[in-house]
Amino acid sequence: MAKIKVKFNANEIEIDSRDFYLDNDTVGEIIKSLSKYMNTAAPSEGVELSASSTKHGGLDSLEEAEVFEPEFNDPKPIEADQIRSKLSQLEAGKFFDSPRTVSETVEQLRENGWSASSLDVSKALAKMATSREISKNSEDERAYYISNPVLTT
Repeated sequence: MAKIKVKFNANEIEIDSRDFYLDNDTVGEIIKSLSKYMNTAAPSEGVELSASSTKHGGLDSLEEAEVFEPEFNDPKPIEADQIRSKLSQLEAGKFFDSPRTVSETVEQLRENGWSASSLDVSKALAKMATSREISKNSEDERAYYISNPVLTT
């Protein structure tokens, strides 16, 4: 499984390869469409958006575009104070819709391009559970974290 993550300043979009088929011939077209969707300026006129013309199939032509391919790159270490925001991103992406252990969470962070110690992730999850951002359950002496259910009236 691969993920495409395009980030323009504060705007960010991430697409999972499970959502569609992507090959080197179509990546430039997808990036151009994403940039229009994100209401940002498309690459300047005359920029060739094809995988054969640039290293990352057009991403090099976009300012502040980030590329992370977990199969080929090492994850970037993140500081303990950044973990909570990364966990919130995982939650927004429905990662915590099913119960997750600390080790599963650390692995998911790695797949998203970030590395953090299990201890720091555990502390951040515990703080989020204490502030009721997520729920913590224990079973067979293992802690599991899950999104709080949405209450309907």
